[in-house]
Amino acid sequence: MKQITPKEAHAFLQTNPEALLIDVRSEIEYLFVGHPVGAIHVSWNDGPDWEVNPHFVGEVRKLAGNGGQRPILLICRSGNRSEVAAQALLDAGFADVYNVQYGFEGELDENHHRNSVSGWRFDGLPWEQC
Repeated sequence: MKQITPKEAHAFLQTNPEALLIDVRSEIEYLFVGHPVGAIHVSWNDGPDWEVNPHFVGEVRKLAGNGGQRPILLICRSGNRSEVAAQALLDAGFADVYNVQYGFEGELDENHHRNSVSGWRFDGLPWEQC
Protein backbone atom coordinates (compact mmCIF):
# COMPACT_ATOMS: atom_id res chain seq x y z
CA MET A 1 0.00 0.00 0.00
CA LYS A 2 1.11 3.49 -0.71
CA GLN A 3 0.92 6.22 1.93
CA ILE A 4 -0.25 9.60 0.66
CA THR A 5 -0.91 12.92 2.40
CA PRO A 6 -4.29 14.63 2.04
CA LYS A 7 -2.84 17.27 -0.31
CA GLU A 8 -1.18 14.56 -2.42
CA ALA A 9 -4.45 12.60 -2.45
CA HIS A 10 -6.42 15.62 -3.62
CA ALA A 11 -3.90 16.31 -6.41
CA PHE A 12 -3.89 12.62 -7.39
CA LEU A 13 -7.69 12.60 -7.65
CA GLN A 14 -7.59 15.69 -9.87
CA THR A 15 -5.18 14.06 -12.32
CA ASN A 16 -6.61 10.52 -12.13
CA PRO A 17 -10.39 10.79 -12.63
CA GLU A 18 -10.76 6.98 -12.65
CA ALA A 19 -9.51 6.79 -9.05
CA LEU A 20 -11.99 6.25 -6.23
CA LEU A 21 -11.84 8.01 -2.85
CA ILE A 22 -13.56 5.79 -0.30
CA ASP A 23 -14.37 7.04 3.20
CA VAL A 24 -14.26 4.03 5.53
CA ARG A 25 -15.55 5.76 8.68
CA SER A 26 -18.90 5.04 10.29
CA GLU A 27 -22.06 6.32 8.65
CA ILE A 28 -22.53 8.86 11.47
CA GLU A 29 -19.02 10.25 11.00
CA TYR A 30 -19.48 10.45 7.24
CA LEU A 31 -22.83 12.23 7.47
CA PHE A 32 -22.42 14.50 10.48
CA VAL A 33 -18.69 15.24 10.78
CA GLY A 34 -18.37 15.73 7.03
CA HIS A 35 -16.38 14.09 4.26
CA PRO A 36 -14.23 14.99 1.27
CA VAL A 37 -16.22 16.14 -1.74
CA GLY A 38 -16.68 13.15 -4.04
CA ALA A 39 -15.87 10.54 -1.39
CA ILE A 40 -17.92 7.35 -1.50
CA HIS A 41 -18.92 5.88 1.83
CA VAL A 42 -18.16 2.21 2.58
CA SER A 43 -17.77 1.58 6.32
CA TRP A 44 -14.86 -0.56 7.45
CA ASN A 45 -16.62 -1.00 10.77
CA ASP A 46 -19.70 0.64 12.23
CA GLY A 47 -21.82 0.77 15.36
CA PRO A 48 -23.40 -0.36 17.47
CA ASP A 49 -20.90 -3.20 17.93
CA TRP A 50 -18.09 -1.78 15.74
CA GLU A 51 -17.52 -5.12 14.05
CA VAL A 52 -15.66 -5.20 10.75
CA ASN A 53 -18.01 -4.99 7.79
CA PRO A 54 -17.90 -8.51 6.27
CA HIS A 55 -18.97 -7.05 2.91
CA PHE A 56 -16.31 -4.32 2.75
CA VAL A 57 -14.10 -5.93 0.09
CA GLY A 58 -17.09 -6.95 -2.01
CA GLU A 59 -18.61 -3.47 -1.86
CA VAL A 60 -15.34 -1.88 -2.93
CA ARG A 61 -14.88 -4.49 -5.66
CA LYS A 62 -18.33 -3.66 -7.03
CA LEU A 63 -17.53 0.08 -7.04
CA ALA A 64 -14.10 -0.40 -8.59
CA GLY A 65 -15.04 -2.84 -11.31
CA ASN A 66 -12.16 -3.52 -13.71
CA GLY A 67 -10.75 -6.46 -11.71
CA GLY A 68 -9.50 -4.34 -8.82
CA GLN A 69 -6.96 -2.47 -10.96
CA ARG A 70 -8.52 0.97 -10.52
CA PRO A 71 -6.68 3.25 -8.04
CA ILE A 72 -8.40 3.19 -4.65
CA LEU A 73 -7.71 5.86 -2.02
CA LEU A 74 -9.01 5.19 1.49
CA ILE A 75 -9.60 7.81 4.16
CA CYS A 76 -10.86 7.66 7.75
CA ARG A 77 -10.63 10.02 10.74
CA SER A 78 -6.88 9.79 11.31
CA GLY A 79 -5.46 7.24 8.85
CA ASN A 80 -5.55 4.20 11.14
CA ARG A 81 -8.77 2.43 10.10
CA SER A 82 -8.12 3.21 6.46
CA GLU A 83 -4.68 1.61 6.70
CA VAL A 84 -6.18 -1.65 8.01
CA ALA A 85 -8.92 -1.51 5.36
CA ALA A 86 -6.29 -0.87 2.66
CA GLN A 87 -4.39 -3.97 3.74
CA ALA A 88 -7.61 -6.00 3.45
CA LEU A 89 -7.99 -4.80 -0.14
CA LEU A 90 -4.39 -5.68 -0.95
CA ASP A 91 -4.89 -9.13 0.58
CA ALA A 92 -7.96 -9.53 -1.66
CA GLY A 93 -5.92 -8.81 -4.79
CA PHE A 94 -6.39 -5.09 -5.34
CA ALA A 95 -3.25 -3.70 -6.94
CA ASP A 96 -3.31 0.09 -6.57
CA VAL A 97 -4.31 1.05 -3.02
CA TYR A 98 -3.48 4.26 -1.14
CA ASN A 99 -3.95 5.16 2.51
CA VAL A 100 -4.59 8.86 3.15
CA GLN A 101 -2.31 9.64 6.07
CA TYR A 102 -3.76 11.78 8.88
CA GLY A 103 -7.25 11.15 7.48
CA PHE A 104 -10.10 13.64 7.45
CA GLU A 105 -9.62 15.09 10.95
CA GLY A 106 -5.90 14.59 11.51
CA GLU A 107 -3.75 13.76 14.49
CA LEU A 108 -4.47 14.83 18.05
CA ASP A 109 -2.88 18.06 19.23
CA GLU A 110 -1.45 18.64 22.71
CA ASN A 111 -5.02 19.23 24.01
CA HIS A 112 -6.31 16.01 22.41
CA HIS A 113 -8.26 17.91 19.74
CA ARG A 114 -8.33 17.11 16.05
CA ASN A 115 -8.45 19.43 13.00
CA SER A 116 -5.64 21.61 14.33
CA VAL A 117 -2.49 19.73 13.30
CA SER A 118 -3.10 17.77 10.11
CA GLY A 119 -5.75 16.13 7.97
CA TRP A 120 -8.00 16.83 5.00
CA ARG A 121 -9.98 19.62 6.70
CA PHE A 122 -6.88 21.18 8.29
CA ASP A 123 -5.27 21.35 4.84
CA GLY A 124 -8.28 23.32 3.55
CA LEU A 125 -9.27 20.71 0.97
CA PRO A 126 -12.86 20.59 -0.31
CA TRP A 127 -15.33 18.86 2.00
CA GLU A 128 -19.03 18.81 2.66
CA GLN A 129 -21.49 17.85 5.34
CA CYS A 130 -24.85 16.20 4.72
